[in-house]
Amino acid sequence: MAKLFALVFIALVAISMLQIPAMAGGHPNKNGYGPGSLKNFQCPSQCSRRCSQTQYHKPCMFFCQKCCKKCLCVPPGYYGNKNVCPCYNNWKTKEGGPKCP
Repeated sequence: MAKLFALVFIALVAISMLQIPAMAGGHPNKNGYGPGSLKNFQCPSQCSRRCSQTQYHKPCMFFCQKCCKKCLCVPPGYYGNKNVCPCYNNWKTKEGGPKCP
């Protein structure tokens, strides 16, 4: 009986450890967007897409790539949709404005 209890306890601990990354939001959603949905080498192409329609292309690319490398996520579309990437959305400047385009 004690062995069965120990086995069940170890199984529960292992399962709870597997759920911690999922609760932290480390998995992309079904559309392929979300925290951790990109690798570092994908940031330039995703930021080119994100910044393609702005007149401030150079600063947009600079900050987008900085945010992408930290968050491993770039929201879909050319603007908005930041709720898909919480890290990207919540990173602020010293003045409190959005850091990521």
